Amino acid sequence: MQLYADIVLPLAQPVYTFAVPGGTDVAAGQAVAVQFGARKFYTGIVWRVHDRRPDFKTVKPIQRVLYDAPLLSAQQMSLWEWIASYYMCSLGEVMRVALPALMKPSGDTEEEFSGDEFRPRTECYVSLAAELRDEGRFHEVCEKIERRAPKQYEALLELAAAGDETRIATGEVARRLLRADYAVLHALERKKYIVCTQRERSVERGGSAFRLPELTAHQLTALNALREQFAAGKTTALLQGVTGSGKTEIYIHLIAEVLSRGGDVLLLVPEIALTAQLIERMERIFGSRVTPYHSKLTNRRRTETYLRLNRSDGGEFVVGVRSSVFLPLKHLQLIVVDEEHDASYKQTEPAPRYNARDCAVVMARLTGGRTLLGSATPSLETWLNAASGKYGRAELTERYGDARPPEILVSHTLRAARRGERKAHFNKLLLDRIGETLDRGGQVMLFQNRRGFSPYVACSECGWTARCPHCNVTLTYHKGGRKLVCHYCGHTEDVPAKCPSCKVTDVLPMGFGTEKVEEEISRIFPEARVARLDRDSVTSEKAFSAIIADFEARRTDILVGTQMITKGFDFAGVSLVGILNADNLLNNPDFRAAERAFQLMMQVAGRAGRRDDGGEVVIQTSEPGHPVIRQVAAGDFEGMARAQLAERKAFFYPPYARLTSLTLRHRDPSVLRNGVMDLAARLRTRFGRRLLGPMTPPVDRIRGEYLVGLLLKIESGASSARARELLTAELKTFAGNPAFKSITVVVNVDPQ
Repeated sequence: MQLYADIVLPLAQPVYTFAVPGGTDVAAGQAVAVQFGARKFYTGIVWRVHDRRPDFKTVKPIQRVLYDAPLLSAQQMSLWEWIASYYMCSLGEVMRVALPALMKPSGDTEEEFSGDEFRPRTECYVSLAAELRDEGRFHEVCEKIERRAPKQYEALLELAAAGDETRIATGEVARRLLRADYAVLHALERKKYIVCTQRERSVERGGSAFRLPELTAHQLTALNALREQFAAGKTTALLQGVTGSGKTEIYIHLIAEVLSRGGDVLLLVPEIALTAQLIERMERIFGSRVTPYHSKLTNRRRTETYLRLNRSDGGEFVVGVRSSVFLPLKHLQLIVVDEEHDASYKQTEPAPRYNARDCAVVMARLTGGRTLLGSATPSLETWLNAASGKYGRAELTERYGDARPPEILVSHTLRAARRGERKAHFNKLLLDRIGETLDRGGQVMLFQNRRGFSPYVACSECGWTARCPHCNVTLTYHKGGRKLVCHYCGHTEDVPAKCPSCKVTDVLPMGFGTEKVEEEISRIFPEARVARLDRDSVTSEKAFSAIIADFEARRTDILVGTQMITKGFDFAGVSLVGILNADNLLNNPDFRAAERAFQLMMQVAGRAGRRDDGGEVVIQTSEPGHPVIRQVAAGDFEGMARAQLAERKAFFYPPYARLTSLTLRHRDPSVLRNGVMDLAARLRTRFGRRLLGPMTPPVDRIRGEYLVGLLLKIESGASSARARELLTAELKTFAGNPAFKSITVVVNVDPQ
């Protein structure tokens, strides 16, 4: 009987059916090489095998099977299907982000395809010959060669003791881990005392005896609460603890429990920058069990990691960013999502525009595992789920050990300016506190949520501003290279000597970013050692590590940074944190602005006083009476949450509604306008008042394309699956209209 396979290709396309050649065994989840189109060869994933011939004339055969085992488990395939359905994309688009690049070779010829095909590295593994595993025979051989060949004798002893010094080891040891050189091992192999095997590299796993941190009474109470809730059937729980309360210690204990019984653990972190510090800490406890996974690793290493995990028998511990949720952890029992509120878990480009936190919750349910969401300032959706009993919950209300919470001071910027108590971009209160901190030998962190020297340059005579030729935004001034840079498309140009419009005056930097803050604070405190941490200063992982290492070793007194300094760092010397422009955070045209501002300010405030001195936080703002500023000063998360949830309920925003944003793009504004009006009319007949727009976004042109948006609100209780089904049908009809075929429509479910 002729069999056929539905195959997913790494394209924004539906599945395609290929014939299974006779004598070829394929299974769901298997990677195969197929010819698509006239000449192109792709890697595909077998989705299902069946005997239904498609109704087209020629059915191309599968060329060959790749790898020795399926790359996807049934649970992974279910996750892919859920992502494709929920986030309204194709399985091929999921495949593009889920598998490492080297696992998806393609080519215009079969030879080109084969040339790009991944081939794992091999290495030599050494073990004692079978006869030497007998203790008597082993000692007999050792006595024989001890005097004549002392190096061979030492090599045998090392090999016998590998992993366990109390008895003769029976397993293989990687040659790179042995002190003996190649000549010595080659001599022993000739004498048939050892066996050398060349095979794919594996990772040596340590035992299950971990040196776990001691917990305080409060931590132990929270840990037991989580254990009880998981045992009672809760699949997801929230661990809410103030900054510095020791959430990581609780993670470690839960991770150790899973690893000791042979289960797999995934620890998700929001930023690559955070992984280095966290991995170092985890390796001190869990040793070689820790596997990092993020985009800074080479393609080869990520591919080797994927294939190794695919063969694993369990006991794996992966620390990674959002893409780690796609790894083949077949014995997954626990997923920890650290800083679960962080917007970095949401992918914006390309499709699928998934949220790794939500995918983690789904994946844990599919595998029968548990998900632990950790944050000092959880997202309002998560907090409401915990408050309503949908999720389990545990709280840490005290800082770890003797650490006290910082004192939060609010400095009125406008009042300071009126009184002449403002220098550059710093109020007198903040400058006084910086001076006192430096005199005591303490360290300072200054937070400004904008990189570059200044947001834009302008002419004081005619008002001209430098704008990007491809995007409708001003160019940011970077003083270091004396360049104007677009942070949307990357366009760069030199700063003009004179105003290009009036030709009269020099252009002047307006506003301030981290680069300007660094320059000004260095001028005010010339003796202080100042460093900057933002995307411009961190050009590589090495540069990032150097900045962090210098600050940790107190070779830096003041660290200026963007959001990068707010996440996960624990610096003992930091006793003062300054937030320079809180108004920027509060005045965004976004329903999440207040929530995000609170989270960001509380997170950066948490970097201060993580020891027994408490520390201080100075917030500079022109609105000291703003409710969010007051809530931050009081550390009142619950007050902020209840106020924001009441507002969202009144105006019909998440978590009381599901949002789907549609962004239409085209180079011709008239075509775009006609298209969006047509689509809006169609959708309005389906959804009525649930559809908002068309609306022009704050940045309405990027990379030469004009943008316009629509927003769909589906109330809680209504079927979001049915809404997605109707929306998909209308978008398909819209794409089929020749007048609008050239318009790109970007669908973003649960936009952040």
